[in-house]
Amino acid sequence: MRSEFGWVEIGGIRYEHDIIIHTDGSISKRKKKLSKPWASEFGHTPLSAEELAFLDEEVPDVVYIGTGQYGDLPVTPNAANLLAEFEHVVRPVPDVIPLIEKERRKYAAVLHVTC
Repeated sequence: MRSEFGWVEIGGIRYEHDIIIHTDGSISKRKKKLSKPWASEFGHTPLSAEELAFLDEEVPDVVYIGTGQYGDLPVTPNAANLLAEFEHVVRPVPDVIPLIEKERRKYAAVLHVTC
């Protein structure tokens, strides 16, 4: 797994959009539209609890939030409250990649590929 500004590569596949890694190992595109209502408040489309609703179904042991290459993805207070229900790590993508690669527990991750 590796990343640079604008992409993340997992298993030899390059994703040029934000992604969710689900507890079963599948990867889907992040649904940023769910957080658009808060974009003007944060100056950027943040990560909101609406995007993290899947965690209640998947119930990971740990959640990784990759806040972009430079750590600039805002996390809304409602997302922080939801994350508090789980063990979680919120750091820039380059910092979470090594942690994800070593993780042996059931995890979920949201990775922002820019800022």
